[in-house]
Amino acid sequence: MTQVKERKTNVGMVNGFDPSNISALDPATRDMVARRQALLGPAYRLMYAHPVEIKRAKGTLLWDSAGNEYLDAYNNVVSVGHCHPRVVEAVYEQMQTLCTHTRYLQDGILDFADEIVPTFGDPIRHIMFTCTGSEANDLALRIAMHHTGRKGIVITSEAYTGNSFLTAGLSPSLGKKSPLGEWVRRIPGPDSYRMSHAEIAATLIRQLKYEIEELERRGEGLAAFIADSLFSSDGIYADPTDILGPIAEVVRAAGGVVIADEVQAGFGRSGDTFWGFQRHGLQPDIVTMGKPMGNGFPVAAVAVAPHVIERFGNEMRYFNTFGGNTVAIAAARATFDVLKSEGLQENAARIGQMIREGIREIAKSDERIGDIRGAGLYIGVEFVKDRSTKEPDSATALAVVDGLRQRRVLISATGYHANTLKIRPPLVFSAADADRLLTTLAETLKAF
Repeated sequence: MTQVKERKTNVGMVNGFDPSNISALDPATRDMVARRQALLGPAYRLMYAHPVEIKRAKGTLLWDSAGNEYLDAYNNVVSVGHCHPRVVEAVYEQMQTLCTHTRYLQDGILDFADEIVPTFGDPIRHIMFTCTGSEANDLALRIAMHHTGRKGIVITSEAYTGNSFLTAGLSPSLGKKSPLGEWVRRIPGPDSYRMSHAEIAATLIRQLKYEIEELERRGEGLAAFIADSLFSSDGIYADPTDILGPIAEVVRAAGGVVIADEVQAGFGRSGDTFWGFQRHGLQPDIVTMGKPMGNGFPVAAVAVAPHVIERFGNEMRYFNTFGGNTVAIAAARATFDVLKSEGLQENAARIGQMIREGIREIAKSDERIGDIRGAGLYIGVEFVKDRSTKEPDSATALAVVDGLRQRRVLISATGYHANTLKIRPPLVFSAADADRLLTTLAETLKAF
């Protein structure tokens, strides 16, 4: 039986700053990092070997306190670009009028629900609002457990579902020091670089059936299977797209619920469809979303089929003081409108293809690049020590991330071995931005 691998070492946060290297920083940065450590404590993390200070932003660009400009090729939170004027205006106007919770009648939340619910397709009919993707996944799992009367959850090997107590227990990507729930089982990610199409489907289905049997044997049973359809933390596997359908059949046959985690893959990012699960022809029972929904304003949601929420709704109640408040809904409506009116899904498809094709050209003369994959503006570039053995090369991948940062282009890395570049820019990324990214990547690779 194929087993999910365990990390050999505790590598910490991928592409994270090592606090033991604080003495190597320039005095001003060192003082700010030391102050941060003193005030915020040891649990907070900074990105990059040399942390970046950001003072302001606009569109796809960021500036530090010295006025140096950075290209943001990483931030999916501000999906329609930093400080988009229509979102800023909507939040400002609503904040001047009313900011209150969902226990009063309001048109805004209903109008937005009318707009977004049809985009999910059958069987989704309802939507419930939270503040973050972690809260959305937490609520979705509570609903699934209540609906099924079971606790067991199946995830992919390096999944990230959030940082609440429940979702952290479903997030192996947090590292081996972060314990998984006893009711959690893992199946491998769909490694399209090392497995054939047929092998991926057979492996995942076989392992899924095994894990469901184990859950039933231990009296937990299966409540849900949850997956990000771009398998972001597993290493970004956008293809093949005919795996989640058969997985859903196995899950439902075992009495479980299928949850599509769209925090990373949704809102047009994949280019060819608005929601990532739609690329797979999947009809989930629950859809969760977060980060990009309010373009930086904290708003997230759970969309759910009536039959799944019925028991929870009759026997429980849901309330969130800030989830779905009037200002959050104003931000979400403005963001959703910008996504549609500015054609950002189509832009993601066009610019994403341009970036992947450009990296393929670079790879022709650089054997360290083993695989280029992704969909729309979510792109993975895997580095290997040898293309024939496909041995992962995390050192080179992280050196590239740092080299790009030194040249003021920001990305990160992902995957089990942290050897895959994660390129995930705002959806307003332009052809000029893509050209800058590609040119800087080529320069960085030539430098070592």
